[in-house]
Amino acid sequence: MKGGNSTTRDELGALALFAVIAEERSFTRAATRLGLSQSALSHAMRRLEAKLGLQLLTRTTRSVAPTDAGERLLETLRPALDEIDERITTLTEMRARPAGNIRITTSAHAARMILWPAIDRLVADHSDLNVEVNVEAGFTDIVAERFDAGVRLGHSLEQDMVAMRIGPRLRMATVASPAYLAEQSRPEVPQDLSRHRCINLRMVSGSVYAWEYEKAGRELNIKVGGQLLFNDVDLMVEAALSGHGMIHLIEDRVLPQIAEGTLVRVLEDWCDPFDGYYLYYPSRRQPSAAFSLLLDALRYRS
Repeated sequence: MKGGNSTTRDELGALALFAVIAEERSFTRAATRLGLSQSALSHAMRRLEAKLGLQLLTRTTRSVAPTDAGERLLETLRPALDEIDERITTLTEMRARPAGNIRITTSAHAARMILWPAIDRLVADHSDLNVEVNVEAGFTDIVAERFDAGVRLGHSLEQDMVAMRIGPRLRMATVASPAYLAEQSRPEVPQDLSRHRCINLRMVSGSVYAWEYEKAGRELNIKVGGQLLFNDVDLMVEAALSGHGMIHLIEDRVLPQIAEGTLVRVLEDWCDPFDGYYLYYPSRRQPSAAFSLLLDALRYRS
């Protein structure tokens, strides 16, 4: 293309590089992702900024961030780059074997319980398929963070999302060590927990998890007290095994200890099953061959 304000092929490439740097907020991470040197990226950005007559990036010794002009340019580039990615994915589907990259955000529990067994089989059978699993404790905006899909409990989702069930219904379990229960009377109803030492869970939001119970359609959220508060489930289990109080977690996390007798269950009749894990993704997404393979591998078949 010609003309004083036209964009050359080199500048189109520089725009794509800028988008990666802005998303990674680091020349080092962007260079690793792109397979280029940091000096090459820095040189390309200086040339692009000189061509546009705008500063696109604010550079410090520790980080890189888009300027206001850079943010506006990034907003313009993202839809176009996403469309290019989708078209390239469509082209790769013309190959004999499905290929492509899939990024999923999930909790640690869902990753171990459901995702990894399916992905283990999937990548063994499809060598051109690359899967990234990002374990997050809190909710992630999959569109803003450029994930293909996410996993969460229950099927209640925002508009423009599709939910697919990928696991069985779950139950909670309230447990304590035999030594602890030998010193305390067992709770008969959730309200009895006010007389017990309980080990609390700090949520990513900063709030403390209120223990949830349900029996015959009656739901209770109980705030419990105790000496210990963790944001890590494994530590909660260790503390319960040491006799420091009761914990309330998803059942399968403590089933081995229940079977061994090192933890004892209480209030089981107040732990009705609830909706398990769902995979969710944007409804406007046309599933690629690679993503369709993942959907089929994860689809729950009761």
